[in-house]
Amino acid sequence: MARLISRRKLIFGVAATTLLAGCDNPVATHFLHAMDRWNEGFDRLLFSSRRLAPEEPESAVTPDRDFPSYFISDIMPFAPPNWTLKVGGLVARPSVFTLDQLKRMPRAEMRVRHHCVEGWSAVAAWHGVRLTEVARVVGASRDVRYVEFRSFDSNYYSTWDIESSLHPQTLLAYGMNGRELYPDHGAPLRLYSPVKLGYKNVKYLTEVNFTPVRTGGYWEDQGYDWYAGV
Repeated sequence: MARLISRRKLIFGVAATTLLAGCDNPVATHFLHAMDRWNEGFDRLLFSSRRLAPEEPESAVTPDRDFPSYFISDIMPFAPPNWTLKVGGLVARPSVFTLDQLKRMPRAEMRVRHHCVEGWSAVAAWHGVRLTEVARVVGASRDVRYVEFRSFDSNYYSTWDIESSLHPQTLLAYGMNGRELYPDHGAPLRLYSPVKLGYKNVKYLTEVNFTPVRTGGYWEDQGYDWYAGV
């Protein structure tokens, strides 16, 4: 029932945005901002860290050639030399991690269905380190309410609520379908969780910032739903 209510709410929000997008006036802007914040509050109320996306059977995995991949840059992004992940914000121990250091942390795996805002879905197996583990290592503050994720793909970014960020199925993934990530799927490291629509799962990660305030996102700044829960 909760999922049905959420989808109806999302449809209403999209419809309102469509009707008012051309209205360049303070009333329309205020309405859209208020609606967006209401959506966030409603979704956070429905969210449960104990609700897990179901594991799919191995037979359901989508072949690599049929799993769409996207990036914002004009050409496929490749990791810069000596790539590292910077983790900061409201943390006791701001840190910079190499891929090898992340791989030495406890590994988590899941085989789940991916949902795109365009309406398609696909199944993949992901492996990496839970964001909860990284938050523990850096000592994230209890005052954190949001987590911002930044990318080297044309400065793509997104911000998540802390509850979704620390969901047990939210990974910093360095592998897909039993192998290292390919560049078109976000190598060397990407954010992945089945609790969010695809555009929230930032590829080509460079920074993770724990913050008390909400920022935006590449698509969110262009009118896409900020919360984008599944």
